[in-house]
Amino acid sequence: MGQSAHPFFDLHTHGFVRVATCTPCVRPADVSGNAKSIVEIARDAHEAGVDFAVYPELCVTGYAIDDLHLQSAVIDAAEAAVARIIDESEGLTPVLVIGAPVRRGSRLYNCALAISNGRLLGVVPKSYLPNYREFYEKRQFTRGHNCQGLDVTIAGHEAPFGTDVIFAADNLPGFVFGIEICEDFWAPQPPGMMAAMAGATILANLSASPVTIGRASDRHLHCASSSSRGMCAYAYSASGHGESTTDLAWDGQGVIYELGELMQESVRFDRGAELCVVDIDTRRIVNNRTQNGTFHDASEAAGRPEDWYRRVGFTHNMRAAETVGGWGLKRPVRRFPFVPDDPDTLHEDCYEAVNIQVDALMRRIEATRPKSLVLGISGGLDSTHALLVACVACDRLGLPRETIRGYTMPGFGTSDRTKDNALKLMHAAGITAETIDIVPAAQLMLKDIGHPYADGKEVYDTTFENVQAGLRTDYLFRLAGHHGGFVIGTGDLSELALGWCTYGVGDQMSHYGVNSGVPKTLIQYLMRWMIETDQFSHDLNEVLEDVLGTEISPELVPAGADGAIQSTEDHIGPYALHDFFLHHIARHGQSPSHVAFLAWHAWKDAESGKWPLGFPDEAKQAYDLATIRKWLAVFCRRFFGFSQFKRSAMPNGPKVSLGGALSPRGDWRAPSDAVADLWLAEIEANIPES
Repeated sequence: MGQSAHPFFDLHTHGFVRVATCTPCVRPADVSGNAKSIVEIARDAHEAGVDFAVYPELCVTGYAIDDLHLQSAVIDAAEAAVARIIDESEGLTPVLVIGAPVRRGSRLYNCALAISNGRLLGVVPKSYLPNYREFYEKRQFTRGHNCQGLDVTIAGHEAPFGTDVIFAADNLPGFVFGIEICEDFWAPQPPGMMAAMAGATILANLSASPVTIGRASDRHLHCASSSSRGMCAYAYSASGHGESTTDLAWDGQGVIYELGELMQESVRFDRGAELCVVDIDTRRIVNNRTQNGTFHDASEAAGRPEDWYRRVGFTHNMRAAETVGGWGLKRPVRRFPFVPDDPDTLHEDCYEAVNIQVDALMRRIEATRPKSLVLGISGGLDSTHALLVACVACDRLGLPRETIRGYTMPGFGTSDRTKDNALKLMHAAGITAETIDIVPAAQLMLKDIGHPYADGKEVYDTTFENVQAGLRTDYLFRLAGHHGGFVIGTGDLSELALGWCTYGVGDQMSHYGVNSGVPKTLIQYLMRWMIETDQFSHDLNEVLEDVLGTEISPELVPAGADGAIQSTEDHIGPYALHDFFLHHIARHGQSPSHVAFLAWHAWKDAESGKWPLGFPDEAKQAYDLATIRKWLAVFCRRFFGFSQFKRSAMPNGPKVSLGGALSPRGDWRAPSDAVADLWLAEIEANIPES
């Protein structure tokens, strides 16, 4: 079965809904011309595979026509135009949400009309009508805030009418949308939040919103807040070129947010019609709501709107799976979800990450008042970062750096490069530095337990490795006792997720784990940031550069005949992929096949995915689906199957990333004797091998 035919490659299989904000070309009171433009852009949206298209407020007539809305000719023409749009929507993929004046009895309402495949699904009136500064909407329109349980007929099309309506596709779970109009989301209690609590995963805002200096950022603020507070996607479409500029101007801003994160935005001040398109992950939204009890408590406090909102069902006119798959995923997928990627907040994000670790360690030092801080320094990435954190903590507390006692403990597989770097690090950092050769003690232990290595056999099994890891930690604990200090753990979040640490008297244990909330990819990034911002001496920075370029290895097995050292990533897989899996599975609760779909789009070629600032271009690489599938199975087997007992007994350490932590006292609680069969079966059933 080819890629285009396999359900795995179908966006809808994974709960994605393609959302677009639409900016048609309008002219004031040119109702027929506006309807033509609305239909034309609807056809463009159809060709782009859009499922849900949001237009500006009153786009059928034009927003800024003032009292012309009170002319019967205009309203009659608007009704005829709506009927035309409904007819011409038949056979088109997207659900259209257009803005038009709607007459009900003797009242005129500013409304949003939901249209799907030749059917008027429903009409939602604007709740809050601005009547201040440049706005005079109460002059023409009636408030719709109390309209509930009503119906309306427009040009022969009868449909639900009111603010108590949400719309749900019966053949695409997760595609549930609610509507609010412009001023509604500037209100203290936006009606869209009620629709979200009623089950809407996507909120549409049809807006006019004349542009002034700073208005665009204000819209971003409200959209981000609404999507975060409502735990939903938020699609906002404002009026653009063509509206009356008698006293106002328009920029046609379209923005789409998901759970507080900007996913896509349009080009402002564009003279032509425009589509702003992105794929929304409704499964991510639903999973986040499931995890968040406060969301459901708020719904209960609001009277359980899911029980009294009218849910209008419809059958979504989806394209064939192979055609949808051909469009690919229109969505920014971050290759490194734990790594800061916003250029405007990059420095602040990195500053916070490091200082969370530093402040946490400072508090532990203040509480325990140790005479020393004991660290095992391997010359590798994690222990180097822990050392930097300890140095800053001592500097802040006014403690001499000699308080830090660093020990490098070469074993059977220690390379000259890492040993030299360990010594250079400790010297450049100005800490107390010592070397303890653990080989004699390891040889004695191997002999005492009857290991074949003691008889001259090259048996480099787990026992051989754990003897060394255990001895190093044993030495550190005894040294801490001897020098009146405590052991700073160096193991990171990625290793804890995979169980890539020796339990008990091993690198799984310490008195305080400063890196336990920081994944490997973030440690790499933070170290680069510290180098670039010159936070340490030139000599220390030179060593940090070399550490970043060193193969990730426990160095517990002697180098091969070709000089190649033991490689962690050759054995358990790339940390870049594992951190990606960890974020989406542990933080968002996504299924393995959904995560694989995202990973494939992030890594399928060297240029795919969203690349963070500052990461070296030479690190860009690609992983095909077979590789992703292989290492995802390894991740699930290790994470769910046999490493939880190590996390259940992990030492204290600070949570650093919003992506989560794995402490049983914090983000992650799971049984130590669970099995991974369910996740492995899902991989086998739903992810093709290539």
